[in-house]
Amino acid sequence: MRQLILALVFSIGLLSAPAWAVQSYKIDPNHSSFGFSVKHMMISNVPGTFDKFDGQVVYDPKDLANSKIDIIIQTASINTRNAQRDEHLQSPDFFDTAKFPTITFVSKKITATDIVGDLTIKGVIKEVTIPTTITGPVKAMMGKDAIGINAAFTLNRQDYGVNWNKTLDQGGLAVSNDVAVTVSIEADQK
Repeated sequence: MRQLILALVFSIGLLSAPAWAVQSYKIDPNHSSFGFSVKHMMISNVPGTFDKFDGQVVYDPKDLANSKIDIIIQTASINTRNAQRDEHLQSPDFFDTAKFPTITFVSKKITATDIVGDLTIKGVIKEVTIPTTITGPVKAMMGKDAIGINAAFTLNRQDYGVNWNKTLDQGGLAVSNDVAVTVSIEADQK
């Protein structure tokens, strides 16, 4: 009888062990940001953000192969602190938000230093490798776990059909093709 009880306790322990290792998280919009910066007229960097987004993270710190992240960004939420510019960025010249209301990212592989996945902008899907730092999990104020995901990378907007531009009289372009992207995510355990 004692051996049966020990076997049952051991079996229950084995069955429940993975449950604490793999956690599901939801991106916290109040403590996360999706930003970018583009060189304007070859002289200044104009920053902006996307203010509406959502996403899910499955994180297994012991085996990152079991981890994944899915992000949806609302393109109409673009914010460069200039209403006229934001309206132009929402137009077909840039993001065409009426036709393409979201930017999405779906991971394929997560390592200790990178996240590889499909980035979709204006209906164009490209696999990207994003240098990433993952921190946590830590106990958040409400007692649940939280993790942080931070990344900075550059993409070429022309690769995604975001190609409006104007040649300047003195040479050069009004808007650079390279876009510096910064991502700072805090995700809370569901």
